[in-house]
Amino acid sequence: MEDKRRHIVAIINPVSGTGKKDKIPRLIDTVVDNNSNDVSIIMTEYAGHAHEIATQAASDGADIVVAIGGDGTVNEVGSAVCGTDTALAIVPSGSGNGLARHLRISMNASRALQVLNNGVVGSFDYCTVNGKPFFCTCGMGFDAAVSYKFSNEGTRGFITYVKTTLSEYIKYKPQEYLINIDGAKLSEKAFVIACCNAAQYGNNAYIAPRATMQDGLIDVTVMHPFNLVESPLIGARLFLRQLNHDNHVSIYRGKRVVIERRHDDIVHVDGDPMMMPARIVVENVSKGIHILVPPTLPDDV
Repeated sequence: MEDKRRHIVAIINPVSGTGKKDKIPRLIDTVVDNNSNDVSIIMTEYAGHAHEIATQAASDGADIVVAIGGDGTVNEVGSAVCGTDTALAIVPSGSGNGLARHLRISMNASRALQVLNNGVVGSFDYCTVNGKPFFCTCGMGFDAAVSYKFSNEGTRGFITYVKTTLSEYIKYKPQEYLINIDGAKLSEKAFVIACCNAAQYGNNAYIAPRATMQDGLIDVTVMHPFNLVESPLIGARLFLRQLNHDNHVSIYRGKRVVIERRHDDIVHVDGDPMMMPARIVVENVSKGIHILVPPTLPDDV
């Protein structure tokens, strides 16, 4: 009889987010069905290690690789398995957990692990920015400046992120951009430009409220300059999934986006800041990654 057992590699980033991960291995052993799955558990030891482990797992024919960490860990693992037959699974334990929230994966580790027993594998879009894969968002302008500052803070978590956002807002100046979306050219002075595969940054902050991961398109959110008095309403709409109704925001869609800035600058890629050239090319890869998701996932995701 053919062996139906699945080979699962669980990759744990012990330093992601704000909580400890020392109980996760025992939880895996308790929750995941051992009659159907063989699970290998590996702790990451340095930046980029999750990508190395996942690359090897996919090469070895693993059925599923589980990213247990934040959006950075998810990006490392997803980048390794996209374009392969290996599926990505997520147990969110970071600060924002944008992709997990978009895919309706529970923030509770036990319930998230239960998806390994009852979930379904779907094919989803991902995007690249200058060839580097991302799965939620990449962006430039104010949100990239916040991402860079946040990455250098001594503490993590939502409160730290809010404090960083407020301190950066006071001094940030909007920039000039040339944008080409599938051949349509725009000139914009923008506070933020976010290229979105999924709907939110994380923490239920919806930067592209109508974005889905199965439409073959990139949602490009351009946030125009606004004053301090207007910022509370914009912030509220961000969390109420109503940003597309704000007159300071324009949202475009396309398969390929070219953005030109005046100079090299920071771009955040799934929340991780990195220096990139003045010319940015963002492309959609339709149905390019397999992801294990809850069986009740809505059709508009």
